[in-house]
Amino acid sequence: MSAIDPDALRFSAYPLARPPDRQRTVHASGIALAVYEWGAIDAPPLLLVHGAFDFARTFDVFAPLLADAGYRVVSYDQRGHGDSEHAALYSWVADERDMLAVADSITRAPMVAVGHSKGGSLLVHTIQALPHRFTRFVSIDGLPFRSPHPDSAMHERKSMTADIITDWLDDRRSVAGRVRKPGTLEDLARRRAKMNPRLSHEWLCYLVTRGAQHDAEGWRWKIDPALRPGGFGPFRSRWMTDRLPGFPVPMLALFGTLREPMGWDANPDKLAPYFPPSTQVEVMQDTGHFIHIERPRETAALIVDFLRR
Repeated sequence: MSAIDPDALRFSAYPLARPPDRQRTVHASGIALAVYEWGAIDAPPLLLVHGAFDFARTFDVFAPLLADAGYRVVSYDQRGHGDSEHAALYSWVADERDMLAVADSITRAPMVAVGHSKGGSLLVHTIQALPHRFTRFVSIDGLPFRSPHPDSAMHERKSMTADIITDWLDDRRSVAGRVRKPGTLEDLARRRAKMNPRLSHEWLCYLVTRGAQHDAEGWRWKIDPALRPGGFGPFRSRWMTDRLPGFPVPMLALFGTLREPMGWDANPDKLAPYFPPSTQVEVMQDTGHFIHIERPRETAALIVDFLRR
């Protein structure tokens, strides 16, 4: 930070938020990933994976609740997010490799995994491929389904057409000098509010102090400006949903009921035909996509109860 911003001092604390107990770096395919931990280092590990255009410090209220329940909660900034390095390539497979590198740095034994949004979807695919690495899975509005949003990561791309490939390559060529737009701390919070309209202004300002950096021109989000919704490559949500009936570990699926710009509009009724009978489904009424931020205590209590059964 080039100079102390008085807004940073004003918003650097938030009720119940707690910084990680430890921070370290994991190297995955040449990318340095920032890893954060809450809880005793010898406690049972719990891998916590954030969503797209987020970062691990969005869990500063939620993760300590799980840690206080007796878990070593480990989260990390995905490549191009937060304090992890930027990359020349962003794809779902690359993100999954990074996630496994972090998991390997914790233990080679099976572990619990919790994922929000894109983080849940990454875990669904990974657990289906490597079930021996995980014991239980919790999805916080993180199950893939067909989305009406044309720019969503869940958009059904039937093939990589010449137009799609050309558009992606043209975008990659243009990012060399691209930077995030600067602004005041509260400017960034107001921009984020357009995507997270249900989160309080105070919380969003706190997020800026954790997920943005300050320079001579103001505050800028740390997220790589080369990132774009949907990533690159063909994707179909049915690649995962069609395999859900045989999901290999017990699953807790949490859903909100209110639509948001960053949400996938997935609901338990549409996904019900795909769930194995053992799936525990919980619907949080009057709650949006960021369930663990809107209702952290209730979300943590449901997860802890599920894990202890």
